Amino acid sequence: MAVRWLCSLFGKPFDGGKRTMDHGNQQQQQTQQMPGPFQAFAGPQGPYPGQHPTLARIDELQREVAALGPQVCSFSGLQSDRDYKRLERELTRLQMEVDQVETEGRMELQQARKRVAGEVEGLLRYLEGNATHPSRLAIEELSREAQRLLLAGVVAPFRQGQAQDTSESGEELVEAVQDVAMRLAQVKTGGSVPLRKARYRALTRVCAVQEVLEGRVRMHTLALPLSEETHEAVQRINQVMVQVSGARCQLVALLMGLSGRDSCAHLARVLTELLVELDALDVSSNSAVRNYRKQVVEEINGLLKHIDLEGEGDDTYRYDLAQNDSIREIETIRGRVSVLRIEVLRQGVAGQGAELQSLLTRLDQVDTGRNPCIREARRRAVLEIQAVITYLDLHEALGRRNPGSDEPLPHAAVWRVLASLSDLQAQVLGFDGKRADKSYMMLEELLTKQLLALDAVDPQGDPGTKAARKQAVKYAQNILNYLDMKTDEWEY
Repeated sequence: MAVRWLCSLFGKPFDGGKRTMDHGNQQQQQTQQMPGPFQAFAGPQGPYPGQHPTLARIDELQREVAALGPQVCSFSGLQSDRDYKRLERELTRLQMEVDQVETEGRMELQQARKRVAGEVEGLLRYLEGNATHPSRLAIEELSREAQRLLLAGVVAPFRQGQAQDTSESGEELVEAVQDVAMRLAQVKTGGSVPLRKARYRALTRVCAVQEVLEGRVRMHTLALPLSEETHEAVQRINQVMVQVSGARCQLVALLMGLSGRDSCAHLARVLTELLVELDALDVSSNSAVRNYRKQVVEEINGLLKHIDLEGEGDDTYRYDLAQNDSIREIETIRGRVSVLRIEVLRQGVAGQGAELQSLLTRLDQVDTGRNPCIREARRRAVLEIQAVITYLDLHEALGRRNPGSDEPLPHAAVWRVLASLSDLQAQVLGFDGKRADKSYMMLEELLTKQLLALDAVDPQGDPGTKAARKQAVKYAQNILNYLDMKTDEWEY
């Protein structure tokens, strides 16, 4: 509402309270007026030969406010940012100049000045409110957490000339960065365009770094580099691989704002030159070397695709997803899943499995366009479908169950817990409340008790019971995670 109100102020001529300035002089209204938004104070019969000087000054100030308005509405940074200080300085100057306008005690002039002063004050409040909003500060804190992780795990070791960390530690870093990305995607924006923009910009960079790190972990598993005795071109390809490894660390530093000297444009030129050099190598006589070069080329292209993130997030269609085709498709699928879920819970019909699987296939075909918010929306829709599928599978398994007289007691105990979990999952699927609701807390407590009951089951060395208990524990945890997801109030 605030955005629409503010943006509605811009692009429209300021009337200076014109509707309050008509004194009913019909003869004056019939006189030809001079152009401008304050015609009531113009004309040869007025006290001035042209527009009133005070109104001309107010009109000039209002035009400056209108020019700053869109910049304020789209600003998504913090109070420490250069653009924030510039906008605040300009608005404060305008506020002081508006206060200095002399109204000569006339009501019409006072109203015109008051209106412009109100617009300036509203922009100042909007600018400060977005920069200090709790969600904006949460986005910044998560970004700094990612910076600390990557500085310690990638950038600092690279600058110190240390060897790259092992695959195991690299996977731990990837998981830590992924956790930051997940928490960023769950930051609430309340529909605010600046907050959506800030969240999207932070997410794109963290997700890009995650992909770069995943590529580095994969490189540890390849049989690279080749021996230089294999082919005369191998030595140069090995040297390029070393440069690519360094470029990967530089890219991480650039994306996360940890590099003050390098630029994305410079790194793009370096990587492009490496591609040209690799393309010039003659490796046609050796298939192993050709594959080696191909893998290095793919690694370079994987880095290049992330370098264009410098201006990412400035386009509205990227972070304002209300009209996004992928989101529309996801929402259509979710709507159908909701219908099927109601049918399952009300009628106990077990014939929806095929349609649910087809909906999963449709979700897999949704184009996320490297947009982390769309990716998260698709992930959540997949979990909604999987929750219904697992409920149907367990319901059918319980219906087919025909235990023999020789069934071990611990195994029977696991199945009793599974039966209770099936009943609880039906309640979770139908739950449509919030975390503060008593029904939510009751479901969470009952699910936790089932986990404790499974923990108390002693398999007594029986591998079947041990596997069944492990699967039941995972099943209960998935129900808890699904309940948590349904109530986290995530938004696009």
